[in-house]
Amino acid sequence: MFAGITFLILLVLIILAVVILFSFIPVGLWISALAAGVRVGIVTLIGMRLRRVIPSRIVNPLIKAYKAGLDISVDQLEAHYLAGGNVDRVVDALIASERANITLPFERAAAIDLAGRNVLEAVQMSVNPKVIQTPWVSAVAKDGIEVKVVARVTVRANIDRLVGGAGEETILARVGEGVVSTVGSMDNHKEVLENPDSISRTVLEKGLDAGTAFEILSIDIADVDVGRNIGATLQMDQAEADKNIAQAKAEERRAMAVAREQEMRAAVEEMRAKVVEAEAQVPQALADALREGNLGVMDYYNMQNILADTGMRQNISKMGEDKEDKEGSNYLKK
Repeated sequence: MFAGITFLILLVLIILAVVILFSFIPVGLWISALAAGVRVGIVTLIGMRLRRVIPSRIVNPLIKAYKAGLDISVDQLEAHYLAGGNVDRVVDALIASERANITLPFERAAAIDLAGRNVLEAVQMSVNPKVIQTPWVSAVAKDGIEVKVVARVTVRANIDRLVGGAGEETILARVGEGVVSTVGSMDNHKEVLENPDSISRTVLEKGLDAGTAFEILSIDIADVDVGRNIGATLQMDQAEADKNIAQAKAEERRAMAVAREQEMRAAVEEMRAKVVEAEAQVPQALADALREGNLGVMDYYNMQNILADTGMRQNISKMGEDKEDKEGSNYLKK
């Protein structure tokens, strides 16, 4: 009885030990590597587990590289994995470059992958160039007419400049800048419509791929359209601005004239006040002259008669003028 229980306990412990051993040591992966002809030791797989490296992420790409005839070691793949790289994508890129006769060492492929670029896509782009289409680029010729251009840029990845080279956005920006400068140097927008290939030739000669991760193979003009008359619009805006300035200056002059008129009216009223003040002193002066004997009574009466005669003559002349005005108005009415 006791011996049977002991045997069962030992059997359970052995089964648990085997399960733990097979879960910790990827025996199936080791057998697959041996079957493919790749020598990977059990100790190496255990070391991967201890270093927190997933063995399948290393062994499967290693088998793929061995079958493709690449000379890559386990340490290289494991080091790239620990650095945060994509081991499987790097191996696929190396296989693709080997098939396309493109020289790509493992160290360069790993550096491109760690730089954040898709090394497999770069190799594929080296074999099969990529076409990048620019958005509508607006440029203005010397005659003031806006020209809208869409260009298609055929680029090929430059493996040697993938690390540290500029991306597609820089290519698009440089092509757009080249289109604007080329169209702006033309005397007439009709030249652009007649020879759109002149834009691509001029832009391509500028060497826009310098410092980028691509090599520009060709620049083709996909579409050309005529936009607004920018020159006329600017002239209209300038004329409107000049008109507003002239109106503002005229309003300023009018305001100064009105102010001057008010000043003159105030000056006239001031002079009238002085005249009234002087006239008010005349009776006082006459009284003083009579009192002191400088003016006689008869002289005063003669002066009064003269003033009365003058007033009468003025009234008679006004009556004649009023009569002539009435006769003229009646004649006009008839």
